Amino acid sequence: MRRSRSIRIIATLGPASNTPEMIGALYSAGADVFRLNMSHGDHDQIAALYEAIRDLEASIGRPIGVLADLQGPKFRIGGFAGGPVMLRDGDHFRLDGDPSPGGGNRAHLPHPEIFAALKRGQRLLLDDGKIRLKVLELSGDSAETEVEVGGLLSDRKGVNLPEAVLPLPPLTEKDKRDLRFALDLGVDWIAQSFVQTAADVAAARDLIAGRAGLLAKIEKPQALKDIAAITDIVDAVMVARGDLGVEMPVEDVPGAQKTIIDAARRRGKLVVVATQMLDSMVKSPVPTRAEVSDVANAVFEGADAVMLSAESAAGDYPIEAVEVMDRVGAKVEQDPHYRTYIDSVRPTPEATSADAITTAARQVAQTIKAAAIVTYTSSGSTALRAARERPAVPILALTPRQDTARRLTLGWGLHSFVGEDAHNFGDMVDKARRVAKQQGFARTGDYIVVTAGEPFGTPGRTNVLRIARVLEED
Repeated sequence: MRRSRSIRIIATLGPASNTPEMIGALYSAGADVFRLNMSHGDHDQIAALYEAIRDLEASIGRPIGVLADLQGPKFRIGGFAGGPVMLRDGDHFRLDGDPSPGGGNRAHLPHPEIFAALKRGQRLLLDDGKIRLKVLELSGDSAETEVEVGGLLSDRKGVNLPEAVLPLPPLTEKDKRDLRFALDLGVDWIAQSFVQTAADVAAARDLIAGRAGLLAKIEKPQALKDIAAITDIVDAVMVARGDLGVEMPVEDVPGAQKTIIDAARRRGKLVVVATQMLDSMVKSPVPTRAEVSDVANAVFEGADAVMLSAESAAGDYPIEAVEVMDRVGAKVEQDPHYRTYIDSVRPTPEATSADAITTAARQVAQTIKAAAIVTYTSSGSTALRAARERPAVPILALTPRQDTARRLTLGWGLHSFVGEDAHNFGDMVDKARRVAKQQGFARTGDYIVVTAGEPFGTPGRTNVLRIARVLEED
């Protein structure tokens, strides 16, 4: 099941992909990491999906990553007494704390924190941005608004506040319950939704306490203002274009995507591009040409992974959607323009032996036309350093820890293998040659570049680079 591409694919599981057979088919089609959406399904259902993934992992003998996506705060209006109401441009419409059913001129908004954060002149978006309201007056638990963009409004539609920073705890009580459950399951990544500031992710990181990688979903404009500080704290970020495209003008989203990817790559953090990448494939067996270009652009920009949401969770063609992503990723990485784009952003090495060694490994591999770079890693930091250099050859990450191998499945160009740690320097080189040859990354006579840290098993201590030639007996 060796992948012929460096970019990774995340597939969301749902009603269309909740059986062991379908999970196996998605993996065979190219999925590297599976997303468990904590907004849907109870804990028993989530646990069953997790066990199916781990059973698949055991049967194929390769690590598979699992990402648990926390729901985050969700804001919705109440219901209407007589069914949906039509809001017309210029109408006045009140949002208030009265729990009674709404009508043509008002609706219940059961979120006092919104009233506390709103200011006159700010805008609220309803129903994924289809309806836009401007705040005229505020009074306690009531906001009088003017309809700027009208439409049909029905029960329980979502509310977005693009211009306000809400005084919310970084994790809801549901998030905390789901987080404890997911960590006890053994998931490899936690995705935190609706991040606004670096303080939000710092709180989540403290609760996770190293038991999983932390991924911040950037889906609010406020987070873009703090993107450097957020990226410094987390292990990965996601360009979550769904809510981001609701809360900011759609024409600003492509630039925001590049800003987020650039911030992550310059700091050596993983970055995922997500939402509506192949949206038409929810109902169609083939994507639009624009969608293919969208996936290709994420590959050209150097993202570590691209993600399928409804396409694999609830669509009619989940396997075909993964196959399209797999083919597009492989094709783009063979394009003559690819290296030009991918090399245009590379993090500046820090003044450490680890950064010096991994930067040199990329250059040495290019100079001698090595077949692969092999890293020995305990925590995963050595492999991630190698990946952020975006070398032109595969990266084999050899680790004695299964949790590290699973977490690295999200990293660009990384192929993880679990085995005993090397006992000494000679054993390290022998294992590297043997794995590279047995797994089809190198042939007899090929060179490989090996990086590791001495003493072995010390996390973050990359201080050795060795060129080795694959032998007949390997």
